[in-house]
Amino acid sequence: MSGDTVYIGCGAGFAGDRFDAAGPVVRTLARRDGPRYLIFEVLAERTLAIAQRLRREDPEAGYSPFLDDYVRPVLADCVANRIRIVSNFGAANPLGAARRIQAIAAELGIENLKVGVVEGDDLLGIMSADEVRALPTVEGLPLAGVDLVAANAYLGARPVAAALALGADVVAVGRCTDVALTLGPLIHEFGWAEDDWDRLAAGTVAGHLLECGAQVTGSYFADPGYKDVPALARVGFPIGEIGRDGSVVITKAEDTGGMVSERTVKEQILYEVHDPSAYLTPDVVLDLTGVEVRQVGPDRVAVIGAAGHPRPPTLKATVSLDGGWLGEAEMSYAGPNALARAELAVEVLRERFATLGVNSPVRYDIIGVMSTFDGDGAPLRKAAAPSPDGDYRVRVAVRSLDRKVAERVTNEVLALYCCGPAGGGGQRQSITSQIQTASVLVDRDRVRPRVALA
Repeated sequence: MSGDTVYIGCGAGFAGDRFDAAGPVVRTLARRDGPRYLIFEVLAERTLAIAQRLRREDPEAGYSPFLDDYVRPVLADCVANRIRIVSNFGAANPLGAARRIQAIAAELGIENLKVGVVEGDDLLGIMSADEVRALPTVEGLPLAGVDLVAANAYLGARPVAAALALGADVVAVGRCTDVALTLGPLIHEFGWAEDDWDRLAAGTVAGHLLECGAQVTGSYFADPGYKDVPALARVGFPIGEIGRDGSVVITKAEDTGGMVSERTVKEQILYEVHDPSAYLTPDVVLDLTGVEVRQVGPDRVAVIGAAGHPRPPTLKATVSLDGGWLGEAEMSYAGPNALARAELAVEVLRERFATLGVNSPVRYDIIGVMSTFDGDGAPLRKAAAPSPDGDYRVRVAVRSLDRKVAERVTNEVLALYCCGPAGGGGQRQSITSQIQTASVLVDRDRVRPRVALA
């Protein structure tokens, strides 16, 4: 344990986030005194499911396909400035990620890089497929008889802290909670006990604010004329300053755009929170109802009042299933009477699919009139007084376990060129394999995290 303040910057908030965002964060962290960390949060439920499928095809694959893009530009600077990296880019293959990081280090001339690996989230390594299928899903989706692609439990912050205690310069994790990337370093540096609920809650708040990258510094917040954000094109990513006592200040990388204000912080605090009084994590149940935010300087917001309660007896796990095929196709209609031509295209497609015996639900959208709120198979619903003349795009989508159904639907949109209304253009179509996910709860004692240096 060392220092009374830990500095943690975020370099990515999702898989495919800006690859150059971490640079300014690293340069800012390099000017701070005390323990410093850079986190990359790049693993969503479906991202992991796709990674599991890739590992099925190639045992060496399965880690984040963006690992090189994030690590290579900053690894040398992080090592030179003793900034440790923690990320869930291990996905379905943390050991593979660690080996790739070591290879990058060798290519950059970095010697003796220690890479920690956290595994043990794979339920199919400790439970049979039938045991997993027998678990009730939160969504009520039956699992009996389905093809399981993967089942992964959300690990907490303790394994991350254990990897850091081994001396890891970089930690590659598979499925863990997003906040564990921040809370793990805090537990390692401050030695917070497993029942130090309020400090664990404060660290969880810090992790929740950092995990989505620039969402707390103005991105996704911006709404011109209502919530203006300066220099959004070069928005800076966030940095948390967390004290041993659980104090939290959120700021951002220096010499960047964006902003950190009470409003940006409040929006991110409530983001993806189902119950503000009981936000469940493997390490603590977070109570946000007493949290206050205070602007304490330019682009500096303090967060106080987080309360913690004993952790739940179960861990959430994501079960990934074969979701069949998604077929999508689009066609545009523009100019005079374009809306009527787009509507006629939809009528033609409805009748054709009925004639062809397409039994899978088909979704129809006219982008520019409606496309957000109507469900699959719903009648078209127009926005208030849409212009009959304009620029409209018909989108049709179908999901089916049979690829031929997806092909049949998308090919009918292609046929609109010569078999549909006048002036259709800009057609595109695609067919992609799908993964379906469901959530289950598993006794935490069944899950045994494994921590080692690669």
